[in-house]
Amino acid sequence: MRFAAILVLAAGLSMDAAAVATVRGATTRELRVPHFLWVALYLGGSQALMPLIGYWLGAAVGDRFAAWDHWIAFVLLSAIGGKMLYETAAAGDDDDDAPVGDPFSPRVMVPLAIATSVDAFAVGATLPMLGAPLALSVITIGVVTAVLSMIGLSAGHRFGRALGKRFELVGGVVLILLGVKILVEHLGAS
Repeated sequence: MRFAAILVLAAGLSMDAAAVATVRGATTRELRVPHFLWVALYLGGSQALMPLIGYWLGAAVGDRFAAWDHWIAFVLLSAIGGKMLYETAAAGDDDDDAPVGDPFSPRVMVPLAIATSVDAFAVGATLPMLGAPLALSVITIGVVTAVLSMIGLSAGHRFGRALGKRFELVGGVVLILLGVKILVEHLGAS
């Protein structure tokens, strides 16, 4: 497998993470350097770790995990999106400056990182069949996801400032729709 193909694979895997980072950026009142580092670490790190785990465990549990990965992503993304909708509605129109929680806390970021990287587990199981070098693939997937997620974070912040609370509502809906998309794609492929 050539590096260009690995790069395309990495970009494809990173799209869900970049969308989640965009929502995180939109829900952040003040974007700071640590936020970029957390997004890169959680989302990029998870995207790099999952193919590595998939590579090592793919033969043993790959089929069983693949049967449930789309449900895991759907439940996690829908729950987080639903929580965002609830918190935004509970804050009300009069309370535009009330914080709705830390959008970069481990309690928020770990489930998002897992939900957006479950497909990478299956990819890891197929890397040997594709003749892709493991180290190069894992590093490329992690770095591309980290970079695109940081770009999404910045873009989301810009849009979020312009649209205010409405974008937080949109962000919750986007996460739910992303979960539904993953579920429908996998069920349709079965």
